[in-house]
Amino acid sequence: MRRVASSFLVAALALTGPAWAQAKKTGSKTVEAPIPAWLVPYRPVAERILATTRDAGGNFAWDRLAFMTDTFGPRLSGSANLDATLRWAEAEMKKDGLENVRLEPVMVPQWIRGDESLEILEPFPNKVPILGLGGSVSTRAEGVVGELMIVKSFDELTARKDEARGRIVLFNVVYTNYGETVRYRGGGASAAARVGALAALVRAVGPPGMRTPHTGGMRYEEGIPKIPTAAIPTEDADRFERMAKRGQKITLRLRMDAHFLDDAPSANVVGEIRGTEKPDEIVLVGGHIDSWDPGTGAMDDGGGCVVTWEALRLLKTLGLKPKRTIRVVLFTNEENGGAGGNGYRDAHKAELEKHVLALESDSGVFRPRGFGFTGSDAARKTLTEIASLLKPLGADAIAAQGGGADIGPAVAAGKIPSASLEVEGSKYFLLHHTPADTVDKLDPKDLADNAAAIAFLAYVVADLPAPLPRP
Repeated sequence: MRRVASSFLVAALALTGPAWAQAKKTGSKTVEAPIPAWLVPYRPVAERILATTRDAGGNFAWDRLAFMTDTFGPRLSGSANLDATLRWAEAEMKKDGLENVRLEPVMVPQWIRGDESLEILEPFPNKVPILGLGGSVSTRAEGVVGELMIVKSFDELTARKDEARGRIVLFNVVYTNYGETVRYRGGGASAAARVGALAALVRAVGPPGMRTPHTGGMRYEEGIPKIPTAAIPTEDADRFERMAKRGQKITLRLRMDAHFLDDAPSANVVGEIRGTEKPDEIVLVGGHIDSWDPGTGAMDDGGGCVVTWEALRLLKTLGLKPKRTIRVVLFTNEENGGAGGNGYRDAHKAELEKHVLALESDSGVFRPRGFGFTGSDAARKTLTEIASLLKPLGADAIAAQGGGADIGPAVAAGKIPSASLEVEGSKYFLLHHTPADTVDKLDPKDLADNAAAIAFLAYVVADLPAPLPRP
């Protein structure tokens, strides 16, 4: 069955001119639109790159990700795990034949989770799974004991502020989307402290699933007392809600040993395929190599690092040399500081105007759908035409906006057109920042397809006669 599909793909890609315009989907009367004349020479390139997803080499990216996550495990900023991963990646890029491989030093914060626990004392003793939020302070050694107060929003907390003093506040906010719900993780502790709470808990920022709490970064507001804060599973948040509605008094003890150490040396890992004609002009791709500590960071964002890295390895293996340089960067410290993205911006400030596109993969590496893009209308038109040759992968959509936290500082400083890998991400927020973020959740074919899509898009953009137009 796979061979039949592959033969159809090769035949479809081999069509040119009027023949392409007459090509039809099997079992459908939908006629494909002709591709523009300028893109026709890149059709054989698409064929060669997409063919890599159909052979035994299609497992290469998944195998590399499995080795990385199995061997080094979680990669929290400042940890020995992350440091070892950086040096391994540097060595592997050199083995792949990438050019100008190097570690670019960055200083990163060190937050240590330490021991942590949450116990129900009343109405009957038992334990609840928790994950302290990144950046939280500790409790005193004996822990913090208080009666639980449950709220559904910041507004409700404000309205009931007189009840909050001396209690542990739980923000039981049902997940809608990440941008809307994550603000309770980020700002819940200071909001609760402002009204006199002893500690803050947040419902896991994601859909229900297997009683896993979700960690993630939080922030304290200036001038507000710092109180400990942690996430609990959706199942336990709903359990507490049911108990409260019955009129049961819920008393908890929270213990956390979280603390900061001095900033530590780290690095961004950089590798390149140098351009043949305009090597000083750069197409940047990458993801972040650090991760939170409960799982092994396969989705967030080991997979993003591996598929962008694999894109360059594929081009190198196929002997495809674009006019411009394609650079992969595995950024450090995205999860709890952003030092890698800021460090890249500062180290490359003089050449940011020569970056023609920056692309980030940090939304999981499930089945590809295409790319998000932020830039000029003329550049969007070009990317839409390029992506049309990725239709066999289902990766031909160009969404309204694209970018990422790691490329963001450079994009803003250099006014660089920005893109992001778009995937079928229905499981992403169920798994990320949890102990379940492990490589077995990912399909080798998806990784291969994502790498191929990135490789083709990056290659064509790097090989265009002129850079993508800026806004």
